[in-house]
Amino acid sequence: MIKKTLALAAIATVAVAGSADARDQIRIVGSSTVYPFATTVAEQFGKTTDFKTPVIESTGSGGGLKLFCAGVGIEHPDVTNASRAIKSSEIETCKKNGVTNITEVKIGYDGIVVANSKAGPRMELTLDQLFLALAKQVPQGGKLVDNPYANWNEIDSSLPNAKIEVLGPPPTSGTRDAFVELAMEGGCKKVEGAKDLGLEKKACHAIREDGAFVEAGENDVLIVRKLEANPNAFGIFGYSFLDQNLDKVQGTLVTGVEPTFENIASGDYPISRSLYFYVKGAHAGTIPGIKEYLAEFTSEKAWGPEGYLADKGLVPMPDAEREQYRADAANLTTNVE
Repeated sequence: MIKKTLALAAIATVAVAGSADARDQIRIVGSSTVYPFATTVAEQFGKTTDFKTPVIESTGSGGGLKLFCAGVGIEHPDVTNASRAIKSSEIETCKKNGVTNITEVKIGYDGIVVANSKAGPRMELTLDQLFLALAKQVPQGGKLVDNPYANWNEIDSSLPNAKIEVLGPPPTSGTRDAFVELAMEGGCKKVEGAKDLGLEKKACHAIREDGAFVEAGENDVLIVRKLEANPNAFGIFGYSFLDQNLDKVQGTLVTGVEPTFENIASGDYPISRSLYFYVKGAHAGTIPGIKEYLAEFTSEKAWGPEGYLADKGLVPMPDAEREQYRADAANLTTNVE
């Protein structure tokens, strides 16, 4: 029985390798925020090597990790992009499905911006004002109540007398995960009465569902277009999309800090996060070009301070971090366990 099991396992391994050989193009899924950076690298990679340009799909961080962790073989992606770190529950799912040799590569930093059309007024918000605008429930009179705020000036008389309308990412998005952790939870802690109620993380993270917040999908380009059409609306997306659309939209100051490359790099801007991609080690020996793609992405000409990704809005890591992750990528170090 044991011999038979081992034999079947060996056949399965050969089948995976054989099927993987049938695919000659890298397949990448994941974060809409990392998508433009990965696409730029993929295009450069396709132009300068003999390998085919990788196929990249924007599925959101959560959606990408779900696809990535589903198994090993030609039907599963080789790389997934993420605008947050992989969760322990996702690591467990990967393990259950035989995805065990995973390399995490941090690629740089990004800020999450709250932006609106340049035709509208430029806003300056605190984290607690952001929380009060978007939370499902807020503290009032010593208890939690459904969010009563319809207009910005109802939160603070210094804010515009305009309807609260914010377009943002869905729950599958890493941008959403980071926003609720950094902005919503950060603001929740500062709201008067929240501490007395002992609000748990779940309550701080819950976003209102009464129409003031509109899930706009994973397409950040579409959000920018909608902001152009409606000067009173705001959108939540990564800094790179603001940077690429400064002729159309403007970033809100948060706690008095403007969302700029320099302020995100210095850590002064309060809503900033790390960006990643994850590589499936089992595919590296069979899908052509994976190691070479990683070498292109982690080269100084790509992700360095003067690299072409900085021109796209990626905020580079310090030298030591870039060296560490470049080595992990080159060696396909298993650093996710």
